[in-house]
Amino acid sequence: MGNNISLLHRLTASAHQLDAVELQSEVERMSCCKLANIQAGEVAVAGGRLRAVVYTPSDTVPTLEAELFDGSGSIVLVWLGRRRIAGLEPGRRIIARGRVGEYQGRPAIYNPWYELQCGA
Repeated sequence: MGNNISLLHRLTASAHQLDAVELQSEVERMSCCKLANIQAGEVAVAGGRLRAVVYTPSDTVPTLEAELFDGSGSIVLVWLGRRRIAGLEPGRRIIARGRVGEYQGRPAIYNPWYELQCGA
């Protein structure tokens, strides 16, 4: 019966829901934290796919912001003083590590260590 429920779920779920489930499975295999469970102040290793990458010019410090989604939640990765990082683009899978803080009311990691993953 479990297979029937799984098949029914796959037939009725949206493409976004199926993608999120697949992405969560990939993140679990990478031994990363679930973004839905992270807390401010902790050091987290997060993996997933970049949803958006935005450069924000500023009079003081320009920032490069990227939204990382793992299927369970998202976090903002913020690089201060950067305009661009080669290979950092929407759809790219990455692993990022750093202390979780807050950026505009959302969980964030500032200037994270990161590793670009093979494939899109």
